[in-house]
Amino acid sequence: MKNIVLFGFMGTGKSSIGKILAERLDMSFLEMDEIIEKENKMTISDIFEKYGEAYFRELEKDLIERISKNNSCVISTGGGVVLNEENVELLQKNGILISLMAKEEVIYKRVKNETHRPLLKTKNGLQKIREILNHRRPFYEKAGFCIDTSNMSKNEVVEKIIEYAERQIYENSKGIFRR
Repeated sequence: MKNIVLFGFMGTGKSSIGKILAERLDMSFLEMDEIIEKENKMTISDIFEKYGEAYFRELEKDLIERISKNNSCVISTGGGVVLNEENVELLQKNGILISLMAKEEVIYKRVKNETHRPLLKTKNGLQKIREILNHRRPFYEKAGFCIDTSNMSKNEVVEKIIEYAERQIYENSKGIFRR
């Protein structure tokens, strides 16, 4: 089965929803940031601080090249993965792309007390979220399916993703029998 790839800004629910989704579908769950931290024996914040964002994006790209070849995985990507079109194309070859979205204020409320977010190490977190999100939103919207998680439970989001994935699998399989 194809992978289900979750894109989205921090705080939209990629990790928590991805875990539930993987369990429901009996699929493996891959959290890209966790894999990068484990492989590099340092936190994402430390990688940003010591080596910079460009280095981190290269680590992401290398990881995507490896995990995009997997099957039957739910993949939770880092929020900036979508900025590199090559990343998206690799993940799309063997994956169903889903963007999780949320209102800026909801994201801020969800992440404001977290200290491991390198892009939010600033005085005005909400303003920084707005700036980054305004830049990234068009990239997130390129996914096959976008869900606003602001006012939905995790289980409701999981149900919507499953419904969409089933439709995609069905529609893609119809062509196999018609020649």
